[in-house]
Amino acid sequence: MTTLKQVSSVRCFDGEQRRYEHQASTLNCIMQFSVFLPPQALDGDHVPAVLWLSGLTCTDENFSSKAGAQRIAAELGLALIIPDTSPRGDDVADDDAYDFGKGAGFYVNATEQPWAKHYQMYDYITKELLDVVHSELPLNGKLSISGHSMGGHGALIMALREKERFASVSAFAPIAHPSACPWGLKAFSGYLGEDRATWQQYDAVALLRDGHDCPPLLVDQGGADNFLAEQLNFSVLEETVAKQDVLAQLRLQDGYDHSYYFIASFIEDHLRFHHSYLTR
Repeated sequence: MTTLKQVSSVRCFDGEQRRYEHQASTLNCIMQFSVFLPPQALDGDHVPAVLWLSGLTCTDENFSSKAGAQRIAAELGLALIIPDTSPRGDDVADDDAYDFGKGAGFYVNATEQPWAKHYQMYDYITKELLDVVHSELPLNGKLSISGHSMGGHGALIMALREKERFASVSAFAPIAHPSACPWGLKAFSGYLGEDRATWQQYDAVALLRDGHDCPPLLVDQGGADNFLAEQLNFSVLEETVAKQDVLAQLRLQDGYDHSYYFIASFIEDHLRFHHSYLTR
C-alpha cells in the first residue's frame, strides 16, 4: 500500500486544506495532490468526496487557491480531492509547449515513447489515487467528479467509462470532443499514436455516441470563452447529449471566459449539484 506523506496543512472554514505526496507506482514518480477535509471529517465522520481534475498548465494547487470551493464544501460536508495534471520529476519526459508534456497529461494512458513510462494518468486517477485516498482518509466511498477544460474532458471520460464509481459528473468548459480540436489532436497523436480508433476511449462525444451511460451531468460553458470556437466543441456536446438518454443540464453562461473567475462564479452550483446525488 502506498504511504502518504502530509507536506502541509492549513485551517480553512473549520476544515483543513492539506497537501500530500506519495510514490506513485502507476506513474513511476513522486506525486503530490491536495485535499480539503471539511469540519465533519475532522470531527470523526466519514464524508463523501468530489474529485476535481484541473486543466492545462495547472498543478494540484490552482483549484484549491482560486476557486473558492472550501466554504461551500465545508457547509455541505464534502471532501475535495485534487490531483496534479501530469507526472512530475526530472526523469519525466517533457515538451517546451504548454499544451503537451508536464502540466498537460490529458488523463490518458500513453502508449507512445518516451511518454508511456510515466504518462499513465487515467490509471493513476481511477485506480491508484482513488484507492489511496479511500484507504487513508475519512471518506465514505461516495464519489462525484468534476473538472475544468482538459480536466473537464478527464471528468467526462472517467464518468462515462467508470459510471459505477461516480454519483454525478460536472464540468466547466470541457474539451468535449478532443479528437476534433487542435489541443486533442496534438495530445492524442503524441501520447497515443496515429491510430485514431484508439483515441475514442478518451473522447466524451465518441463515448456518448457509442452508447456509454452517463451519471447525472452538469456543464457550464462561458459564452465569452476565447477557446470556445476552436477547442471546446460545446455545441457538439449539446447535440450528442440531446440524442442520448442522459440526465443533463448544459448551460451557456453569457459573458464568462475560461478563467477561474468563471469557475468561482458557479462552483457553488456544482458542489450543491453533486451533494444532492452523493447524499441520496
